Amino acid sequence: MAVSLSAVVLLAIVVFLMLRSGKLRVLPGLAAAGFGFFLASTSVAAPITSAVDGLTGLLAQINF
Repeated sequence: MAVSLSAVVLLAIVVFLMLRSGKLRVLPGLAAAGFGFFLASTSVAAPITSAVDGLTGLLAQINF
């Protein structure tokens, strides 16, 4: 849960900065958000969540 919440906050900041800089228009941003919303309710959501969990586990093991 903490990883998904952190990812949501990070992505929200990225989208906000892209909207402010003009790199992302409002309509394509809404279309992407709608796509993500509907993708989350399909059978593809579980493998995507599993891949993100695996990636974050891999990144957690890296020592800087």
